[in-house]
Amino acid sequence: MQKITSLPADDALPGWYHTSQPRTPRPAHVGQKHARWAIVGAGLTGLAAARQLALNFPNDEVVLIEAQDVGFGSSGRNAGFAIDVPHDIGAKDYIGDVTTANLILKLNTLGQNYLRGIVKEHGIACQMTESGKYQAAVGEKGVAILEAYRSGLEKIGRHAEMIPGKDLPDHIGTSYYQQALYIPGTILLQPSALVKGLADNLPSNVTLYENTPITSIDYGDKVTLVHAQGTITADTLILTNNAFAAHFGFLRGRLLPTFLYGSLTRPLTAEEQAQLGGKPVWGVIPAHPFGSTVRRTVDNRILMRNSFSFHPDGRPREKQLKHNIETHRKSFERRFPMLSKVDFEYSWSGAICLSDNHEGFFGQLAPNVYGALCCNGLGITRGTATGKLLADMIAGERNELIDFLVASPGPNRTPPEPFLSMGVNSVLKWGQFRAGLEV
Repeated sequence: MQKITSLPADDALPGWYHTSQPRTPRPAHVGQKHARWAIVGAGLTGLAAARQLALNFPNDEVVLIEAQDVGFGSSGRNAGFAIDVPHDIGAKDYIGDVTTANLILKLNTLGQNYLRGIVKEHGIACQMTESGKYQAAVGEKGVAILEAYRSGLEKIGRHAEMIPGKDLPDHIGTSYYQQALYIPGTILLQPSALVKGLADNLPSNVTLYENTPITSIDYGDKVTLVHAQGTITADTLILTNNAFAAHFGFLRGRLLPTFLYGSLTRPLTAEEQAQLGGKPVWGVIPAHPFGSTVRRTVDNRILMRNSFSFHPDGRPREKQLKHNIETHRKSFERRFPMLSKVDFEYSWSGAICLSDNHEGFFGQLAPNVYGALCCNGLGITRGTATGKLLADMIAGERNELIDFLVASPGPNRTPPEPFLSMGVNSVLKWGQFRAGLEV
């Protein structure tokens, strides 16, 4: 019996969760249960895996287990960009190997299309808009990145429009940026509303248990998951809990639970909307990877997301959040001086699972244990796609995307503690310093 040494403990005010339609969480599990399939982690990857597994095995019960309320955890705390195009920050043109880039494009597009279909079929109200994204630069170094990225996108047949700074207020309402690369294809959405809607429209043979954190696990001919009020025994376990998979005994020393911080304003008044100008919905990704992500939402709020920290137990720190709210305020007022009286209504942290070599894990972890883990910041599209494809692979399907994912070397091994935390946090601080005014 292996004890789970760290459980999710997210902070209380994730803006997307609280501004999306309230729902009644499914009851926690009580007692003893056996099922053929059990999935731990009801984020985007787990929801996609549960849905597809249930469709592939319609006569089997699929048990989906979530430690918190659905939509409250990491999948409901991201910036809400469902991105199609690759962005390899290690390559000079941000695309790298064209064959690999085209496969990543197919993978991300699969995730987008899968979500589009479910949202349309079930009428999920998640503010889904086909808005594209603006990759924006403040200084000359950022502009050079945009030029390189545009040339890279051309190699994979993706057109992008370079927009000079003087024209940007008509698009995003602010003159803060020197230049932006507009890339169509990205979907903007309300991530917690999406996750809640996906959970409430699962196939009938999926049983979802919320607020059921697993405290220990026994691996054997079958897998037994133990929690405070009972046990769940499964023939096959699928892990879709990202960095927490390390606490289940897999990929230890390979996953980097890294936190990003977001703040969401109150809704803008009609007068403030007129002062801001620009399009009614848009999203900005920074040219420098450590800069600020900014959005204007369907309900006329502004999202500001920046600042990083690394916590190996996968749990946020309140002190870090308070410090980063101050950074959000400065970043907001630099971009939107006309909105100086607009306050943040919600601020939160949200974990992303990174790896040193930017590779995720996909496939079999052990006998009767599978995983789709570590999306490296692309949880909406890649998480959805890998969850679906893992369920298809388990059902016996093979295709070029499954083969591509299985062929990945997986996440690199990292140095031991305390050197890991010292090194990662130093890299994060240096990256944010180098981003300068893009933060």
